[in-house]
Amino acid sequence: MATKDEPQGYAGEELGMPASGPGSMAPLWRRAVGLLIDWVLAQVLAVVAFGAELGAGGAQSFVPLGVLAVLNLLCVTAFAATPGHALMRLQVLQVRPGSFPLQVLIRTTLLCLFVPAVLQDAHGRGLHDAAAGTVIVRR
Repeated sequence: MATKDEPQGYAGEELGMPASGPGSMAPLWRRAVGLLIDWVLAQVLAVVAFGAELGAGGAQSFVPLGVLAVLNLLCVTAFAATPGHALMRLQVLQVRPGSFPLQVLIRTTLLCLFVPAVLQDAHGRGLHDAAAGTVIVRR
């Protein structure tokens, strides 16, 4: 029997999300594939639009990361999803009231630092989502 301190059910229950289907928390593998799609797109855009060389060192190595940040800021603010999220049928949802553009800025900044994105909170969200008050859900 679970005590009051132990979570019951599934991870999204405390966030008010259904256990499955649209609106349920996206599993880690879908979020990771979506991010991989976005990273490949950022690499391609960095090479085509900015002439960055793949595998370059120095300041040029940050061009794809900058493209990824801008892609996230614009797409998530406008559409609640990046291209990778959209292909994986995911979207970013607010779970804490506030300014969504500010939440997207916090989320994107922490995503680009990488470590907060690979660590999870008690609900299974990346720490970048937890800090921003957002969660990635299935469409």
